[in-house]
Parts: sequence; C-alpha cells; structure tokens
Amino acid sequence: MRVLLDTNVVVSAFIWGGTPHRLIAAAAAGDIELCSSPQLLSELREVIGRQHLASRLKSQHSSVERILALYEEMVVLVSPGATPRVVPNDSDDDHVIAAAVAAGADYIVSGDRHLLSMVTHEGINIVGPAELVQRLGA
Repeated sequence: MRVLLDTNVVVSAFIWGGTPHRLIAAAAAGDIELCSSPQLLSELREVIGRQHLASRLKSQHSSVERILALYEEMVVLVSPGATPRVVPNDSDDDHVIAAAVAAGADYIVSGDRHLLSMVTHEGINIVGPAELVQRLGA
C-alpha cells in the first residue's frame, strides 16, 4: 500500500508522536510504503525549522537534519510532471495531490480540511491519520 503523508502529518509524527507516528512505525515495519516529493521535503524542512519548534527538537535530542534524514530514508521520491489546479480553496495543496498521483498512491493522509473535504481524487483516498491507522489495524 502506497501512502503519501501531507507535511502536517509528518511534522506531527516526528515532533509530537501519537497517531501520526504510528504511520511512521508502520512504514518502518514495512506495512506501508511512504512516498514524497522534493517539494514536500523542502516544505518539511521549512516547517520543522520554525523557531517555535526548536525547543521541542532540543528536548528530543533531535534536529531538522536528523528528522529529514530519517524521513528521506523511508520514502520513495517522485517528481510530478505537472501540478494541475484541483484542491478547492487552497492551491498550495495541489502539489500534494500531484505528488500522490505521480506516486500511484492509494492514500493521502492529511489533517488539512481542504484536502480532507475532497475525500478522494483519481482513486486515491484522502483520510486523516486515525482513519488510516484504523484501516491498517496498527
């Protein structure tokens, strides 16, 4: 099963743990295959590098570079050829859809209401972290 995690889910997984981290654990166990793109990795670098997360990283004895290295080892990178305008009310999320289509993903996992409101796109289910964890039985 191929899964694309939206940046908000990856940040939650590595910074806060909880349900999103169970998806990282499922990928590490080989239960799912994670996909991403260079653009999403760049966004991840920017978000986890924000000042308000610095103390959390420090308390975990982690760093932006360490998280990126761990995540990059887990994902199959894809580069969408085009980014069509498909997400209602939020063009910033179009790349998430484009990357998932390029990856042949079965699921997009996100906490973003604009993506979640779509429910599906070209056969790709768009769900929250808890729903996929439940479907996996993880």
